Amino acid sequence: MNITSIYPGTFDPITHGHSDLVQRAARLFDKVIVAVAANPVKKPAFALEERVRLARLVLADLKNVEVCGFDTLLADYAKTRGAQVILRGLRAVSDFEHEFQLAGMNRRLAPQVETLFLTPAEQYAYISSSLVREIAALGGDVSEFVHESVRAALAVKQR
Repeated sequence: MNITSIYPGTFDPITHGHSDLVQRAARLFDKVIVAVAANPVKKPAFALEERVRLARLVLADLKNVEVCGFDTLLADYAKTRGAQVILRGLRAVSDFEHEFQLAGMNRRLAPQVETLFLTPAEQYAYISSSLVREIAALGGDVSEFVHESVRAALAVKQR
């Protein structure tokens, strides 16, 4: 069976935790679409185009992974892309309530699309994009949390 999954997020910036989930998903599914959300409500540090560019750089070695931006409802985007599965990452129990609510809403809006949860490897469970942005903004070293191209983009952003 040819199964397409979609892994949505703001990816501001994409972290080693995100790439870990995508790498593992790429082994499980025939195609993984990393869908970078415009999400102006979160006021991302990087424009959508820059987040897509960085995600493509970080994930370039994964042949069955496509990175693209979107600015619609996730359920609608998943349907238009033919995705059968929405992948969501859970770092901690505190993520579960919000993710469970999203999964229920997406099931209501797109009943043919299932939601699956993946947890990151233990060494990445504490990493979040917002913490990485904060560390970078305060002049800290984020090289152990993000790909070198992302670290460089954050450094330029802080100047």
